[in-house]
Amino acid sequence: MTRAQQTISIGLLVTSLYLALYLQLIPLPGLISTEIIPVLPFWALVSFGSYLLFKLGYGVFTFNDVPKAHAELMKEIDLARADLKTKGVEVD
Repeated sequence: MTRAQQTISIGLLVTSLYLALYLQLIPLPGLISTEIIPVLPFWALVSFGSYLLFKLGYGVFTFNDVPKAHAELMKEIDLARADLKTKGVEVD
């Protein structure tokens, strides 16, 4: 099974479980089915966005801890500057 098939399968499973809860095919107490289940997609979206922002921030924070990537990026910047200078663009 490829990673795409696995992701689609998990997505369909979660979606069908949510729909079964939302349509009250699986009985739950009234408070849960009226107050919590309708906002689960928004909660999941906000949680996923927060997780991605944390990963991005942590990656930026620890960027200097990866010396090979830092050196490679600096070489690419120097190459781009040299290329732009040969084309007559002034770069500071």
